[in-house]
Amino acid sequence: MFQLRTQAPEYKPDPYGKVEVAGPSDYPYRLNFYDDPPTHMVTLEEFESCAIDRLRVLGEIEACFARNRPPDERKAIVRAQCRKYLPLDPNDSLSRAQFEQRKKDHVGHFVLRLAFCRSEELRRRFIKAELELFRVRYEEELDSELESFLKTRSFGLELVDDAEKMKYAELLKDANPKNYVSFSKKVPPKDLAKERFYKVRWTRVPDLVEHRKVLVKGGWAYVPASEQSSIVFNELEAHLKTSLEATAKALPRLDEDTRIVPLLDHLSKGFLAGVPAEWDAEHSGEDIRADMIDDIARKHYPACARNLHENLRRDRHLKHFGRLQYGLFLKGLGLSIEEALLFWRRSFSKFTDDQFNKSYKYNIRHSYGLEGGRRNYPPKSCQQILTQDQPGAGDNHGCPFRHFSTDNLESALLAWYSPHGLTQDDLDEVTKIVKAGHYHVACTRVFELTHAAQGVKKGEGVSGDSVSHPNQYAAKSRELEKTHTESVKMDVDGSGVTMAL
Repeated sequence: MFQLRTQAPEYKPDPYGKVEVAGPSDYPYRLNFYDDPPTHMVTLEEFESCAIDRLRVLGEIEACFARNRPPDERKAIVRAQCRKYLPLDPNDSLSRAQFEQRKKDHVGHFVLRLAFCRSEELRRRFIKAELELFRVRYEEELDSELESFLKTRSFGLELVDDAEKMKYAELLKDANPKNYVSFSKKVPPKDLAKERFYKVRWTRVPDLVEHRKVLVKGGWAYVPASEQSSIVFNELEAHLKTSLEATAKALPRLDEDTRIVPLLDHLSKGFLAGVPAEWDAEHSGEDIRADMIDDIARKHYPACARNLHENLRRDRHLKHFGRLQYGLFLKGLGLSIEEALLFWRRSFSKFTDDQFNKSYKYNIRHSYGLEGGRRNYPPKSCQQILTQDQPGAGDNHGCPFRHFSTDNLESALLAWYSPHGLTQDDLDEVTKIVKAGHYHVACTRVFELTHAAQGVKKGEGVSGDSVSHPNQYAAKSRELEKTHTESVKMDVDGSGVTMAL
């Protein structure tokens, strides 16, 4: 399907005609049914970046469904995500980026098709998210471009002639009376004679039949043009289902490609924990000192880091993976190597200096890239925490939303976050999200609930995204506190009132 290269040289004519180069004519419309896979050359970097940006959008769509957002709210979020990661300009736009935008959309879809074809559950979730993305794009498409796009495909529609339409006129009106009866003087009723109807087998439009929006007679459904979109969406759903099943059968051929399979494994876990947002994961915020950590933990930590901190304070020790996860988190928080050594030495107070230096100092320096291969390790993302190094008995690393029992999770959340606004009533919503397997969405909801006093509303998440990284959570929490404090201080100073904050 894809031809991959590790570099991006200039395109040169191939004397054997084996290399195809995509051009603007390959993408005449913004809407795409993704019938044909890309056959042009794609770099590994492009292969990954196109998929990740598309996954950011699909991940937010999945989060919207997990939180039962209403359609209008969901549509607004999808549009915002598309503007950010998958913009598609119309044909009459003055932008010259149309071709690159549409090629990126095309490549990203097929890469994720490879990643999410592996199981029935992944295919189902991928199709649901893709359909919602297509639906939003369809509804905001220009009428002229939409009509042209629909003419490029055969949807098996049979236009109902005037004679047949008049024959069933009363039944057609009864099937959807709101279209033809005016309930307001400001909204005139539609003229049935001018309305176009299409005839399709009723099995093609089960959703319209279910909601009694169409006339069903003799095995045919009479669909008004205003409901034509349902046929288009059902057609796309059937097409994606068939295509994903075919891709799953062909996927074993990629097993020997060590460049592609690890990347697809990583992408397939994107719905589990989201995709890390575009921010500096290695160091966010100002430098901090060892003696500041207790206060920061109490006010700004996500559940995974809070659990590690509380257990470290209680046991004065953490096992290897716990030290690794928490140490890298602190590094991303802004703790220098000198302060890190001081923090861990104080925390491991039951050990002598000699024991600490022999057993732990090297690993701390190693995580900062100062020993061994001198690799500068970044903090772990939610996806890594959820999928790697699963905790066993006596371990404290991992994600509490996934690895705690329901009772333990509720008790822990109340203990950690009730001072910040979390109540017993909120736990039902959070645990419902957890039981559905949307762990990062549950963490996002806790963030919203505990930062309502700083102006965070339900649905806003962390700067418009779901939590996908522990340091993202902590950095945004500290930023909100700083902004809120400065705002209150300005109000107090402006009114001439002195107040202790």
